[in-house]
Amino acid sequence: MPHGRKSKLRARERRRRARGESQGLGAAQATAAVEEEVPSSPLPVCEGALLSSPATGPPQKSQGARSTSSPDATISGSSSDEGAKSQEEESPSPCQAPPSPESSHTDALIRKAGTLVHFLLYKYKMKEPITEAEMLKVINKKYKEQFPEILRRTTDHLELVFGLELKEVDPSSHSYAFVSKVGLPTEGHLSDSMDFPKNGLLMPLLGVIFMNGNRATEEEMWEFLNSLGVYAGRRHLIFGEPRKLITKDLVQEKYLEYRQVADSDPPRYEFLWGPRAHAEISKMQVLEFLAKVSNTVPSAFQGRYEEALRDEEERAQARVANQAATGAPASACSKATSSSPPQP
Repeated sequence: MPHGRKSKLRARERRRRARGESQGLGAAQATAAVEEEVPSSPLPVCEGALLSSPATGPPQKSQGARSTSSPDATISGSSSDEGAKSQEEESPSPCQAPPSPESSHTDALIRKAGTLVHFLLYKYKMKEPITEAEMLKVINKKYKEQFPEILRRTTDHLELVFGLELKEVDPSSHSYAFVSKVGLPTEGHLSDSMDFPKNGLLMPLLGVIFMNGNRATEEEMWEFLNSLGVYAGRRHLIFGEPRKLITKDLVQEKYLEYRQVADSDPPRYEFLWGPRAHAEISKMQVLEFLAKVSNTVPSAFQGRYEEALRDEEERAQARVANQAATGAPASACSKATSSSPPQP
């Protein structure tokens, strides 16, 4: 082979390697940036942390729950990262299952899915394009055969916690983009001061409250959040400081109510739906969300389904009364009451 042609081939190979190294460096930098802000943790996409068995109704209130001395005190008694780590280490996840022969393989997939969630959240925050090649580099190409399962776990978690769906937008280049998947009113109907990933967490939180008899203790709320890898005192890439989000931001937005339990000594606190949640989100919407998460139907939740149906009827009656009071045409009233109840 002529010497000139060999030189060209060597130069082309060097350029190809440089491009590959540059792309790998970009993915590594993104992952490192995420891990620096959000410590990596297992990814328990577990309905049990949110839902009781559909047949048994709401979970029992926990006994002997730890109390908090003030609204600003964390469950662990410390708002530092050390306190959050201690809480994470000492409190077993409600998603933990008995060991099985496949547990080590499953654990590896869960860890890779957790890494991929952090990477994708970083890409979302930076508004950068997402490709399958980048995702494979992040989780290690030796997991290529397991990539569909890892991606499924990742997308399940993103949908549950953030209300985000990752969709392939260009099959030829295997590029992906995020779309909102939350069963809430249109984005414009929600507060302009909050972006929809934070509001994406709202539906699961409302679900925790609804399934616990329309009120959830602070301990129950943090048990659920901890199962998702969200801890008091540990800053989150998207949510910021979680305690501030649920006890102040969502309270100020009137989506949650945070109050002291009556006659509790020492003081304990609980969460209820706020007035905006009642006005903008129906119990049936939340129940449909919970049913989707647990791969069932709303009617499987028995007592909660009956309560959601009553709520739908009350809302329809309120719409009719409001339209009558404002002189709306009868046809509009008929339209408001003609919608059939959700399919069981």
